[in-house]
Amino acid sequence: MSGRFAFSKGLKEVRFLFCQTGEHSAATRSFLLQNYPAMKKDNPATPILIRDASGTLPKVYARFEFGKEKSQSLEGLSDQEIEQTVSSLVKNNS
Repeated sequence: MSGRFAFSKGLKEVRFLFCQTGEHSAATRSFLLQNYPAMKKDNPATPILIRDASGTLPKVYARFEFGKEKSQSLEGLSDQEIEQTVSSLVKNNS
């Protein structure tokens, strides 16, 4: 797949955790509002989970084959930095 958010073949799930009202999660909420449709369009078979809970620091998890999981904090990042972080995380399963 050649889309902007084309995930690696070994990726089984992407999970975003953040606070629904906290200022520290504002960029993550903005990123998801703008980019979730494109991510889902480019990867219709891959679950993209959105988990919001009060007081949760923004973080993204990528689960790959054989239960291997990687995560990256999104705290303090801009929309563009979040896009780079997510793109790097979902394409690199080593």
